[in-house]
Amino acid sequence: MTDDSVQIKAGIAYANHDGVELLGDLYLPKGAKAAPALVAVHGGAWMQGARSAFQYWGPYLAARGTALFAISYRLATKSKMFPQAVQDVLAAVQFVRGKSGEFGIDAARIGLLGASAGAHLTALAGLGGKKFAGFYPQDAFASVSADVKALVGVYGIYDMVAMWTSCQVQWPIGNIVERFLGAAPMADRQLYFDASPISYATLANNALAVLLVTGSADDLVEPKEQTEAFLLALKQAGFYVRPCIVTGAPHYWMNDPIDDPTGFPAFLAPRLMRFLAEKL
Repeated sequence: MTDDSVQIKAGIAYANHDGVELLGDLYLPKGAKAAPALVAVHGGAWMQGARSAFQYWGPYLAARGTALFAISYRLATKSKMFPQAVQDVLAAVQFVRGKSGEFGIDAARIGLLGASAGAHLTALAGLGGKKFAGFYPQDAFASVSADVKALVGVYGIYDMVAMWTSCQVQWPIGNIVERFLGAAPMADRQLYFDASPISYATLANNALAVLLVTGSADDLVEPKEQTEAFLLALKQAGFYVRPCIVTGAPHYWMNDPIDDPTGFPAFLAPRLMRFLAEKL
C-alpha cells in the first residue's frame, strides 16, 4: 500500500454558493473504475478547521480502494451559517455523483464521513437532506441525487439543544451553537429541532447504514448526550447502526497519523474498513 496506488487531485471547485467558491481535495485509488467514495467534512465548531484534516485518511482509504473527497464549506466566522453549511455538503455529494464516470467512482456507493461539527453536518445531509435540497438550482449537478448509502460520524453533535446547554456551561461567553444557528433555543425551538440530526432518526430514513464513533474520555462533546442518545434513536427507528467506542480518547484526534499503532486512529481504522466493506 504505497503512495503509488493513490492519485490526489487538490483544490477541485465543486460549487459556487452565494459568491463563495467551494473546494475539495480528491483522493482516488489509482486506476479506479467503480470505487466507493466518501465525502469527508472536517470539524472546528462550525467556525474554523480545514479540509487538510483528512490528509492521512484520504491516502489511507484510497490505497485500500475507497475514494475520499475532503471538502471546505462555508464557516460561521461573521454570521450564522445554517442551513448553508449543510447545503454545501449536499452539493459535494451531487458533484461526486455527477462526476463519477470521470473519476472512476461508483455512483451508487457514496457515503459521508464527518468529525465533530462535520459529523453534525454530514448527519443532517444524510438523514435530512431533502429538507435542505434545491436551494442552489444553478449548481452544475443540482438535479443529481444527494442520497448516500452510509454515514460515519466521529465524536459528532446530534442534539443541538443539549449542545447549546453544554456550551453555556463550558463557554458562557460566545455560545458556538447559537453563533452557528443565529438564535438561542428559547427564541426558536423549531430551528433547533430542524438543525438536530436526531430529529431525522425516523423509520422512513432507515435505509442508511450508520457507524457512530466516540471517545470514552470526550469532555467537549458529551458522548452520553450526543452519540449514545443518537445511537438509541437510530436503533428505535430500525437503522443498521454500530457504535465504536475508543477507550481513553478525548475530543479531536481524527487529524492524527494512522500509522502510529498506539494512536486512536489506528484503533478506528480496521473497524471503519469493515463497516465500509459491509455497508458501502
